[in-house]
Amino acid sequence: MHTLIFATNNKNKVAEIQSLVGPDFTIIPLLEAGIDIDIPEPHETLQENAFEKASTIHSITNQNCFSEDTGLEIEALNGAPGVKSARYAGEGRDFQANIDKVLQSLNDIDYRTAQFRTVICLLWQDAENILQTHYFEGICKGRIAYEMQGDKGFGYDPIFIPDGSDKSFAEMSMEEKNVFSHRKKAVTQLFEFLQTK
Repeated sequence: MHTLIFATNNKNKVAEIQSLVGPDFTIIPLLEAGIDIDIPEPHETLQENAFEKASTIHSITNQNCFSEDTGLEIEALNGAPGVKSARYAGEGRDFQANIDKVLQSLNDIDYRTAQFRTVICLLWQDAENILQTHYFEGICKGRIAYEMQGDKGFGYDPIFIPDGSDKSFAEMSMEEKNVFSHRKKAVTQLFEFLQTK
C-alpha cells in the first residue's frame, strides 16, 4: 500500500483521483495530513503552479507528494481562463460566477472549441534519497455549451462537452467522465510511473 499526500483540500478532486488509482494507493488530502494552509498560485503556467504547491507541501512534510493544476483553455478567448480558471471572476473562487463570465464572454460567438488541461507535479524521494521532480499532462478536447447542462461534477463541468459526446461532464457519472477525463489521462501516467517504484 502506497500513501501519497495530494496538495489539495478539494474533496471532488480527491474522490476523482482515488477512483482512478484503485486500492493499491491511498490519497491523503492536506487536512487529513494535518496541513491547513492556502497555497498561493501566483504563476503564469499550470506547471509552475503545480510545482509551487507540491514543493510547499514537501518542505513541510518531507514526504512523497503530488499536486495538480488544471485550466480550461478556450480558443475564442485566446486560451482564457487558463491558469486563472479557479479565479476567473475574482478571488472568491466562485464557480457559478466563473461559468457566468465564460458564457457572457462567448455571447454571440459560435466558435466554442476548448480543452481542459491538467498538469501533475510529483515530488518523489528515490531509493538513494534524491528528490526527483516529474510532470504528467492530460488534455481533453471539447467545446463550451451555450448554457449549463447537468448538476454532477464541479467547476466548469456543466458547460464543457468533450469531443465524442453530446453530454456535458456534469451530466455524466464518474465512470462516464473518466472515459474522457483530462485528469484521468494525467493520473494514469502518474500511477504508471509509480507502479515501477
